[in-house]
Amino acid sequence: MELGLTFPLQRFLKMKTPPYGAETDRRFCWDLHVIYLQGRCCLLAVHCYSRYSFVRCDVSPFQWADLPGLFLGGLTESLSAGGFASNQMEAYLRQAEDIQITRTHGRREVAFLNRAWDDVLALDFCLDTSRQVQPLLDHGVNTRPSRCVGFEGLGTGLERMRELLK
Repeated sequence: MELGLTFPLQRFLKMKTPPYGAETDRRFCWDLHVIYLQGRCCLLAVHCYSRYSFVRCDVSPFQWADLPGLFLGGLTESLSAGGFASNQMEAYLRQAEDIQITRTHGRREVAFLNRAWDDVLALDFCLDTSRQVQPLLDHGVNTRPSRCVGFEGLGTGLERMRELLK
């Protein structure tokens, strides 16, 4: 699985630019971005293929240091809150294999990430500042009609992820 980091996230983490990704199957690619919601530093993760998105709120420096762990925790908690079974998540993670840190996955994918960010900002009243997991915000973003790389026309990230994890 590839985690593509935006330039702002790379600067925030004070890291060198990672290599371009080699994964051709966008089902195993996510783009990650650092955003601020209500003054809190948050991770925004957007699935390149379906535009399924999740937010981790108020991320500590210690958590940023383990970006794969932060991502995997956020992914499993978001999918679980979205009604996905643990065996579906485990099967997806097995197919995805090891996590690789890369650059973002292309202009089109980053454009979809920016649209997801717009949706998050429009729904930031759903932010629960008492916890990192954001099931209400994630649900709101993932049930808004959108476009993405892996599917034609309008649909929701939640529907697309359900189709993908069948």
